[in-house]
Amino acid sequence: MDHSATTPVDPLVVDAMLPFFTETFGNASSLHSFGTEAAEALSKARKQIAYAIGALPEEIIFTSGGTESDNLAIRGVVPFNARKKHIITSVVEHPAVLNTCASLESLGHEVTYLPVDADGVVDAGKLEASIKENTVLISIMHANNEVGTIQPIEKLSWIAKEHDLYFHTDAVQSVGKIPVNVDDLGVDMLSISSHKIHGPKGVGALYIRKGTNISPIVFGGNHEKGMRSGTENVSGIVGFARAMEIAIERLETDSGHMNKMRDSLISRVFDTIPDVRLNGHPSARLPNNVNVSFKYVEGESMLMMLDMQGVAVSTGSACSSKSLKASHVLSSLKIEDDFIHGSLRISLGRENTMEDIDYVVNALQETIAKLRAMSPLAGK
Repeated sequence: MDHSATTPVDPLVVDAMLPFFTETFGNASSLHSFGTEAAEALSKARKQIAYAIGALPEEIIFTSGGTESDNLAIRGVVPFNARKKHIITSVVEHPAVLNTCASLESLGHEVTYLPVDADGVVDAGKLEASIKENTVLISIMHANNEVGTIQPIEKLSWIAKEHDLYFHTDAVQSVGKIPVNVDDLGVDMLSISSHKIHGPKGVGALYIRKGTNISPIVFGGNHEKGMRSGTENVSGIVGFARAMEIAIERLETDSGHMNKMRDSLISRVFDTIPDVRLNGHPSARLPNNVNVSFKYVEGESMLMMLDMQGVAVSTGSACSSKSLKASHVLSSLKIEDDFIHGSLRISLGRENTMEDIDYVVNALQETIAKLRAMSPLAGK
């Protein structure tokens, strides 16, 4: 129940990858037949990824994952435009965006962090009001990794277009779960990660719209059209492309399945456990995301007790769940102190079943009852 952290690699993806470890093992930059085979596999994978999001193959740059893609989008665009040093993002972004922006602030760039409403949504009016003469980039995630809220990217990117600004979105959590088309969204750059869609870890991509002025942040042998040097992870990229292909083929079926499980889980939790709240937008949310807060209990205790019953969940994002600080996302939603530390993110996958939902609800009931029995606040 923690698929937003990572997903198991699909056996069909493993089958696609295996030949590239032992048989077709060439370096895609080599000129001989081994290299040509690897280069052809890269070309095919680039087309598969591009097709899935409505892009051109030449607009896809392979990276090591979502974090590198976010860094390349932000650090690649901002320094390229030396006289424009203002970036706009939101307070609920992934650390890959927030920490990249913070690093640029330390170098003299200016960053505006937009607030969100109680459901985690960025206000288009506030975005437009924050634009300055020296603004160069807006980076707003497509769907939040903790609470699952889907942002109105089409509306936000239109504002960027009207002001002739670049727009980047981190779509790591949305690609493969809901329809994602770069022209429909109106974005100039879009980040994707393989391991969120049943592909291997350590590989991802950045879509860069043709004509976007961006410079590399990794230098070397001019791989990936000079945008990302380093020998390509051919086996990983092949697996990534196969995972994407499967995700698109199964998108409608899997989304419908996860929607049903998500709604059943939310309904049953609210019907059977008192003092609970749903975090994130009630309807504009990812089909696999349930983020709930329980009064009078503590998230880490719930996580450990559920883990002992064979249920894996998160208290926030996997990147920050080892921290005892309150989630920056939940804090930005201005959730009451009584609830904020008792939060769980339950994220479903296509292999989960309604029987799993039954088990999880029962485990939650038992866990929360035990923890509240020990809480001095619960009886007040």
